Amino acid sequence: MTTRYTKDHEWVRMEGDIAIIGISAYAAEQLGDVVYAELPAIGKSFKQGDDMAVVESAKTASDVYAPISGEIVAANDAIKNENWEIINQSPQGDGWFVKIKPSNKSELDALMDEAAYAEYVKGL
Repeated sequence: MTTRYTKDHEWVRMEGDIAIIGISAYAAEQLGDVVYAELPAIGKSFKQGDDMAVVESAKTASDVYAPISGEIVAANDAIKNENWEIINQSPQGDGWFVKIKPSNKSELDALMDEAAYAEYVKGL
């Protein structure tokens, strides 16, 4: 499946039955150098739009919202081990935040595809 985006700059990509979630390259660029990130515990459940994680840079702190509902099944060990620069280096690759088991995959349909997201950020 293709990557989908929220207006809050989270991305979600399905791999089999698991959704991988992180912040967009645009969000990472706007934040600047990440100096701290806090990820949720495995087993914790979120509804779409819930505060799920926190990311901080020298400029600002931002909440990361759950783009879809589900239960956390993995959190990125690199980030948990304070390798926060990976968020800037590869926000939509190795800098993913969490993996969740979605409780409602149809929520993906309401999110933007890459082309719509690119248009959205042009207007910011």
